[in-house]
Amino acid sequence: MDFSISPDLDRLRQRIRTFVAERILPLEEDPASYDTHENIDLGLLERLRGEARAEGLWCLQLPVEDGGLGVGIQGMAVCYEEMNRSIFGPVVFNSAAPDDGNMMVLSMLGTPEQKARWLQPIASGDIRSAFVMTEPHPGGGSDPSMINTTAELKGDTYVVRGRKWFITGGAEATHFILIARTSNDPRHGLSAMMFHKDQPGWRIVRRIPIMGPEEHGGHCELEFDGLEIAKENLLLEEGKGLRVTQTRLGPARLTHCMRWLGLSKRCMEIAQAYASQREGFGMRLADRESVQLMLGDLAMRIEIGRLLVMKAAWALDRGERAQAEVSMAKILVANVLHDAADRAIQINGARGYSKDTRLEWIYRYARQARLVDGADEVHQMVLNRHLTEKGRDFWSWPVQ
Repeated sequence: MDFSISPDLDRLRQRIRTFVAERILPLEEDPASYDTHENIDLGLLERLRGEARAEGLWCLQLPVEDGGLGVGIQGMAVCYEEMNRSIFGPVVFNSAAPDDGNMMVLSMLGTPEQKARWLQPIASGDIRSAFVMTEPHPGGGSDPSMINTTAELKGDTYVVRGRKWFITGGAEATHFILIARTSNDPRHGLSAMMFHKDQPGWRIVRRIPIMGPEEHGGHCELEFDGLEIAKENLLLEEGKGLRVTQTRLGPARLTHCMRWLGLSKRCMEIAQAYASQREGFGMRLADRESVQLMLGDLAMRIEIGRLLVMKAAWALDRGERAQAEVSMAKILVANVLHDAADRAIQINGARGYSKDTRLEWIYRYARQARLVDGADEVHQMVLNRHLTEKGRDFWSWPVQ
């Protein structure tokens, strides 16, 4: 496993780094840069997106034929860290969830006609999208076998009834990918299908308030009461919904980790900068052993997270499912992000708890990392299953 990167990829990384430092980070200090949900103002976002497109820094996760830069999963790991040095960064480059994962799954599984209709408007930045899977109790969450929302085929049209919630971006999305039950088959009972926001038969019940800052479009509860979806808008075919979710969620979980590493490193920067200048009781915070231990431990854990992410990315680029690798990265990096924000606040004292830095924003955002796309405990169960199946071979080396 060689994790060195090409000169071309390093140049792309440097260009993203410069763009973030010069054009995005300064905007975080201006209250006018934020919308009412503490994300980047949509007017400002549109301007920055135009600049990113003009610089050739747009949608790098997609293959060239679908309008991207085709850098691969490992290339994304390198670049996404740089993007999320800013809390605004990923969405500027069209690399933020949920559009990021939706574009990748449509690129991988969509027909040419479906790509033209459902993918290209997202890839061009004209619209936003949402992935509609999670349901309130007793419906499906981390366990998709519990999904209760039904799509009954009548002629060439599916009629959808049910309820979903915590649908990220729902209030701003135009294109939706829905996971619904089309039969009671334990392995092939779910199907994935696309619909447009203007179709009748569904509604947003509410935008669910959360403790942290929100993605554009929030986290919504949806109700379906007779939404009609043409059979041609199935992704893959009937009964292949579980494959669609697996194809989407593996890389999407890893891209979360890539972005979280960028935020973790940002927390370190803020902590180091303050510790280097703040004095008390005759010495700088940076010279105190307790502070050095905190920062040294975080630096090590961030690097462990980077290595886990890169190993998983390497495996995905080789065509492997990399379930265990993705789960390990997801658990570790989610916790590192939370701890990086927490310790940076501790080092900054009252300043860190205030809105004078971005730390409190990151801290509130970070708590969801241990829940989204599978709670820590779910991924620990996945790892135990792999360990049980493989025994000592769980720790095997890849052989060329």
